[in-house]
Amino acid sequence: MSRPDRTDRSRPASADRSTGRGGPGRITAVVRARLAADGAERGANPVELAVVMPAILVLLFGSIQLGVWFVARATALNAAQSGVNAQRVFKAPSGAGRDRATRFLSASGDWLVDWRNPGPTCTRTATEVTCTVSGRSLSVIPGVDFRVRQTAHGPVERWTTG
Repeated sequence: MSRPDRTDRSRPASADRSTGRGGPGRITAVVRARLAADGAERGANPVELAVVMPAILVLLFGSIQLGVWFVARATALNAAQSGVNAQRVFKAPSGAGRDRATRFLSASGDWLVDWRNPGPTCTRTATEVTCTVSGRSLSVIPGVDFRVRQTAHGPVERWTTG
């Protein structure tokens, strides 16, 4: 049996010749050409990042602060609604709404700060209950202070004729 003739594919590549269309020689040549062509702008990306990064951080922390403010508002509103639900019950004691809102805020964590001064207020008339909770949202950005005040209303349960 005779041996087949050698072809270009079976011959080892020389050091100065690339090994096909996408071989390592061609990739290296392309990378070297790009580095040589863009030599005047080398190092521009870190400088651009250093200029843009403060704006990115301000937007990031601002969006986090906005989310924290919304959670603090929801916490205050839920506490006010809990107070209204406790105070509007038929023949409820006078401090039931304030006590329920205080317990809710104590259990909800620190999303709403400084709510103890003056604390939740609940007023009851003959037909309606109104509870108000106020405080500040937790601050992610130092020196930034967002006030939160939420009020809930509800009818008083009572016997009526009619």
